[in-house]
Amino acid sequence: MSNRLPLVGEPLPLDLVNTRVGGPAGEVDLLDSEEQLHHWLNAQAGRLTGPPPGSDGPGLDALRALRGRISTVIDCVRHNAEPPAQALRALTRAQLAAPLHRRLAWDGEAVTGTRVRSGSVTDVLLAELADATVDLLTDPVALGRLRHCEGPGCRLLFLAVNPRRRWCSPALCGNRVRVGRYYQRHKGEPA
Repeated sequence: MSNRLPLVGEPLPLDLVNTRVGGPAGEVDLLDSEEQLHHWLNAQAGRLTGPPPGSDGPGLDALRALRGRISTVIDCVRHNAEPPAQALRALTRAQLAAPLHRRLAWDGEAVTGTRVRSGSVTDVLLAELADATVDLLTDPVALGRLRHCEGPGCRLLFLAVNPRRRWCSPALCGNRVRVGRYYQRHKGEPA
């Protein structure tokens, strides 16, 4: 499988959920190896606290399990259904596993506070993703802009800044739809 991610730059929970995509043979998991996990983490550079150099990376199984919980909750909320309590508890547990605190320091002129999480690399990553999910799910404006791509076979989610946006990417799904419509209009016409 290619290391190419279909869509990045959406809110973190959507970028994570979007690592499961539809393919010709069914669902494809873009986080099925440590290499792909590190590729995804690199694509999120500056948005997540990365593992320190030389450390073991985050647990792939734990991340995929959290992705499943996030996907379930987002899907329920999109359809105005109550999310399973077990999925909500899993997000809360992920946050609690790496508590956030502010480390105070003196920078030579003033006291500064840096947000820091305590916990393993995996716990910190999962807590950051759970926090981002809570932020998304509790933001009514963002929820109102949450869309599922209308491209055939596409299952990606995105936040529509423009209310007319229908596809995850105009260059990918949008182009496929336009080409398909063109073909249907011109099918059977003499060349």
